[in-house]
Amino acid sequence: MTQQENAPALPDSLPDYPAFLALSARIGRDITRTQGAGGNTSIKDGDTLWVKASGTWLQNAETNPIMVPVDVPRMRAALACDPGAAEDVAAFVRTDLNQAGLRPSIETSFHAVMPQRVVAHFHCVNTIALAVLKRGEALIGARLAAAVPDLTWRFVPYCRPGVPIALAMCAAGGSADIWVLGNHGIVIGGPDVATVAERIERVTAALAQTPRPAGAPDLARLEALAEGTAYAPVGDPASHAPALSPDSLPIALGGPLYPDHVIFLGERVGRLDAGQTVADVLAAFAANGWPAPKVILVPGAGVLVARDLTPGGLTMVRCLAEVTARVPLGEPIHVLDPKACWALTHWEAETYRQGLDRGRRS
Repeated sequence: MTQQENAPALPDSLPDYPAFLALSARIGRDITRTQGAGGNTSIKDGDTLWVKASGTWLQNAETNPIMVPVDVPRMRAALACDPGAAEDVAAFVRTDLNQAGLRPSIETSFHAVMPQRVVAHFHCVNTIALAVLKRGEALIGARLAAAVPDLTWRFVPYCRPGVPIALAMCAAGGSADIWVLGNHGIVIGGPDVATVAERIERVTAALAQTPRPAGAPDLARLEALAEGTAYAPVGDPASHAPALSPDSLPIALGGPLYPDHVIFLGERVGRLDAGQTVADVLAAFAANGWPAPKVILVPGAGVLVARDLTPGGLTMVRCLAEVTARVPLGEPIHVLDPKACWALTHWEAETYRQGLDRGRRS
């Protein structure tokens, strides 16, 4: 391997590795495709899989060493014989090549089972807005059949990220070009970097939807409400949208729609109506035994966020705005239930990601 100062290590046997890193960074810089530490990419070099490290940001792929080498045959064998063992993704790292000492993505297992050499998984807001619908599979299928008839695809109903998704893929055949993950995102594979890049553009265009317009936030009102509290108006103007659209508001308040919302923002979003204060919202949460909300929507005014919200949390506030503005109206929605949320919040792999995100803030 060759190594340049402050740059990712380059496997000598992968001449297209720089192109792979460039694609990863492009995906990571697009807020409609990836938010914070979400999403992951991989490239196979024989029996070695280079996959994004847990808790790292794809947008940094060209500047930081964020890829981890994993032993593919060992990972596949574990999934086939002892899926529980496959949960410990660190056990499958090629330590002889892991110069940065990183831990693989929690979703490494499904990258390993996919036969394609290059794989990109990302949290496309257009895909999620359809994949949260109870009719999502049918609606997505109609779009893909019309726009990319040359590509094969499968739909995986929501299950916890990582090994459960890998097992679902195996049960469904494991060789589709496109995997749509219910309440989660999309996975696209191909033989090389250029093919995957081209497929990403075609597939995301097929699933694209125009976001509903939202008004301007009332920053003066938000500042007044936040004064003396642990909250502040969210700094990103576009992140106020869920509170400024009467159509998006109930979707945002209806329950968590995808895993990273639960991990970085919690299970519940607060609502502050006219005549109420932040203290009133906090008292209502406490009365129900809920932790204080990290996000409070003020209908007609905008969004308040906890002042100590992490960088990853802030990107998820923006994700909430992007997704809810695209969810088709009048369609029944599938939200993550308490059991699904518990499985996420009590998963060591996600606790690890949260710890890395808190470190970014310090």
